[in-house]
Amino acid sequence: MKRLHLHISTGDLQTSKQFYSAIFGQEPTLERPDYIRWEVEDPNVHLAISRQEARGFGIDHVGIKTDTDEELGDLARRLAMIEAPVRDEPQAECCYAHSDKHWTRDPSGVVWEMFHTMAEAKTYGTDPGAEFIKEEAVQLRRSSGCC
Repeated sequence: MKRLHLHISTGDLQTSKQFYSAIFGQEPTLERPDYIRWEVEDPNVHLAISRQEARGFGIDHVGIKTDTDEELGDLARRLAMIEAPVRDEPQAECCYAHSDKHWTRDPSGVVWEMFHTMAEAKTYGTDPGAEFIKEEAVQLRRSSGCC
């Protein structure tokens, strides 16, 4: 099964926690001082919020969380078929998880993360693949001539 992933950067983690806990009708699945995550069945979503002020506030990226390597591989093959820009990030440690990932961006520059998580991690970690794709997205937006 795949689940829609959203990552939102916020300046007020506790108020955001209250908001999303009320919407989903459940407490977070994982909570750290700088990061909170829900895995919800209805709607089927994997929502993370974090305090990453350097990135700005709001939607950081969207994605798809897979349950298996096969599902992740299928997504990568679909992206390859349309020659989408992809940055592979195997054995990543980010967001308190150990995951295999593929990063891409849509034609409008929206950053997408496809990932399969194998285990929890003790630290937030980093996402060099995300930063690479985000920089490309910024360049794309600047060259589009819009707004």
